[in-house]
This record gives sequence, C-alpha cells and structure tokens, in this order.
Amino acid sequence: MSYVRSNIDAMAGYVPGEQPRSGTNIIKLNSNENPYPPSPNVIKALRCFEDEQLRRYPDPFARNFCQAVSDVLGVPADWIIVGNGSDDLLNLLVRACTDGESRQIVYPTPTYVLYRTLAAIQPATVVEVPYPDDFQLPLKELIAAQGAITFIASPNSPSGHVVPLQDLRQLAQQVAGLVVIDEAYVDFADGSALSLVEELANVVVLRTLSKGYSLAGLRLGFGVAHPKLLAELFKVKDSYNVDAIAIALGTAAMQDQAYKNDCATKVKTSRATLTQALRDLGFKVLDSHGNFVLATPPQPRAEQLYLALKEQGILVRYFKQPRLDDKLRISVGTDAQNQALIAALTRFNHPS
Repeated sequence: MSYVRSNIDAMAGYVPGEQPRSGTNIIKLNSNENPYPPSPNVIKALRCFEDEQLRRYPDPFARNFCQAVSDVLGVPADWIIVGNGSDDLLNLLVRACTDGESRQIVYPTPTYVLYRTLAAIQPATVVEVPYPDDFQLPLKELIAAQGAITFIASPNSPSGHVVPLQDLRQLAQQVAGLVVIDEAYVDFADGSALSLVEELANVVVLRTLSKGYSLAGLRLGFGVAHPKLLAELFKVKDSYNVDAIAIALGTAAMQDQAYKNDCATKVKTSRATLTQALRDLGFKVLDSHGNFVLATPPQPRAEQLYLALKEQGILVRYFKQPRLDDKLRISVGTDAQNQALIAALTRFNHPS
C-alpha cells in the first residue's frame, strides 16, 4: 500500500549535487556555487540583525528587497515577486499554470532537470524538445507544442549557451501560454531578456542570488512579470515563503553591485583560463556564459573521470543520461581550485 499519489509513487525525485560534510577538505566544483564569499555588506547585515525580527512574521511580499531590486534593475517594485530561491518560483508557476495534458509544460533539452520533476509532482504533461548539436533554440517545435508554460534557461545548464533575445521574443509572440526565462546564471553572461517583460505580458524572468551573489545557502530568488500575472501567483504563494533573515541579507547583497560585479568578472576570467586548459588536455569544451563549463573527455570515460576525481577530493557533476553521459559539468572555482583540477586530470592522462 502506498500513502502517496500514484504519480509521486512512480516518479524519480530530483537529485542535487553531492554535498560534502562541513569541515571536509573537498574541492567542490559540482553545484555551480560561486567560489567567492558574499559581499561584506551581507556579513555586516547578518551581525546587526535584530532578534525582534525573528519573533515577528516577515513581510509576506519582501518589499524592502523588491525596492532594492527595483533600484538596481530599473523595473517597478510591484513587478517583482520573491521566492525561497528561484526554485520556489518555478514550483509556484507550475502549480498555478499547468495541469495534465490540457495545460502542459514545454522546454528544450538538455536543461535544468528540476523542470521535469516539478511537472511530475503536479502532475502535468511534459513535451521535451531536443536541442540540436549547435544548441540553437528549436523554435518551430517549441511553438508547435503550445505549452501552458515554456521554460527556457538562458544561460542554459549544463550547456552554458545563451539564447538570442530575438529567438525568445519570437517564441513569446507565438505561444499562448507563459514563456518563463530562467536567468539563474545571468550575472556571468552579457545581456539579459529582462526587457521582454515590459514588452510582452506572457514573459516571466527569474533570477537567483545563489550564483552571482554567493548566497546559495540563503535560498532567495525573484521573478519579474506583469502585475496582473503576479496577482494570480500571489494566490498560490505560501503566506510567508521568505524569512526575515533572507530579506535583510538579500537586500544588502543587491545594494552592493560593485562587489558582485567584481566577483563575476573574476569568475569569467577564470572560466576562460579553465576552458583553455581543458582544451589543451584534449577535452571538447563548449563556450559557456555561466559559472561552469560542459566538457567532453578525449576518450569516452566521463564517469570514470568523475569517480577518479572524487577519490582525489574533487567533486564535479556527472549526469548519467542520454547526450550527457559522455560529459562532465565543472563549476568554475578559484584559480587555485581550477589548477588542482587540471593537475589531477593531467595525472590521469599521463600516469607515472
């Protein structure tokens, strides 16, 4: 006997990247975390946090944080919704907008596998449209599917490519449902699709503070969309889905753009160096606009390399699924961490 719904019983859950125990000496390059610490302003805000704020419920709309986002991005504060990480907002959108075969979820693949998991939980029918080898957006097929939600990650994980703005515009103009543009890695890219939100009422842009702002442990993200759509989403949102500490620290992080931009620049510089070093070892590496690279080893032994690196205390991400099982996704670390990775891979290629 099962105590859960049949679709839950049958589905496979989302599997996050491995998290080593605190204090272990591990080089962690598997979850696309920022290798640099959060802004000093964030640490100051944490130390100055008033205990009275823990006794009271937080602002259910995180208005101080929304204003900070508004000041930075130039969008009205009432066009912003805040979540417990952008994953919370993905879940909220799926719950509000999709249902079975009549209101299905569409996305190109390979991409963020949580989209599939959230669809299975709902449940909602999924249409997965394969990316071609050059990762050009398969517009014709996505438009033909006419999803209630079409998810587009840009920059995309695990490939790291960016979808051109014109392709996103054309997609949103020709589908009746929502186009949700997941910009989790936008701080490491050039350009954004944010302008489409004001241009087209069916566009939602999602952002997170986990990557560019070094706050993966905080769990804070936000979405930008037309207020009429947000009014519907607020009906589904948990009453207090973001805690007071996250609101205060996230506000401090948003207000220190200079620090975030400096860290992002360092990551992009290290990404270029890491990409070239991997190519020098014979790996095929796609040009990436995220804080990670997708690398294909010169011999078909991605899983073997993943396990060998793990034994050496270096975690990278291996996906045992079609089109990815010959590749490794490697987060960009500090220069020292990247050099340790390259040294380990060199030893595997040329054992003494």
